[in-house]
Amino acid sequence: MKDKDLHAHHISQQFNSELDDIKTRMLEMGGVVEKQVADATTAFMSQDSGLADEVKRGDRIVNALEVSIDEECTIILARRQPAATDLRLVLSISRIISDLERMGDEATKVAEAAIKLGELGGLPRSVLEIRHIGDHVLSMVRNALDAFARVDSDMALDVAEEDHSVDMEYGTAMRSLVTYMMEDPRTISSVLQVLWALRSLERIGDHARNIAEHVIYLAKGADVRHVNIDEMSAAVQEKK
Repeated sequence: MKDKDLHAHHISQQFNSELDDIKTRMLEMGGVVEKQVADATTAFMSQDSGLADEVKRGDRIVNALEVSIDEECTIILARRQPAATDLRLVLSISRIISDLERMGDEATKVAEAAIKLGELGGLPRSVLEIRHIGDHVLSMVRNALDAFARVDSDMALDVAEEDHSVDMEYGTAMRSLVTYMMEDPRTISSVLQVLWALRSLERIGDHARNIAEHVIYLAKGADVRHVNIDEMSAAVQEKK
């Protein structure tokens, strides 16, 4: 269930505008990162160096957005001295843009691995793990951003729970690829690129979970970082 709108209008229309602006710009940054993740996975599967270069260019946009939005958050904190839910909103956005920037870094690593893999002659075999985990992680990123836009703690909890599935898939894929390298040492260089790409995708899933935690903090006022899923679920269910 979507949580109620926590941010009532203020007497100052300018303050409302400032809060709306940082929310909009954060979601814009999220859209750029979401595209990076999708394009990086596609570039890796097809060894499309042109698309991989596009992902890398996107990282500069993400970095600039992080700096700009963070500065806006700092100005709001200094000038407006927000309290209660407004303070949670500004703090949540400040934390989320940091996770988004790191997602962009990891997507760039996948793109760089795609370029190196192309130079090595392409995939050593059909690596469905990359496509599967890439799609799974992309769904987490999309849903985490949607949960923020809706201030939906239930959706955020679902994203956090998905991170465990991604971790399990990552572990299975790693074991399979290590076995494959041992069976055919000629593939080591290529398979290593697959392993690095998978590691970056798994980390993107971790950051999507972090965003979900920030959404729960925004919606419920509960800091659920470093807690297990059961404790997180209890925080979401409280005061429904």
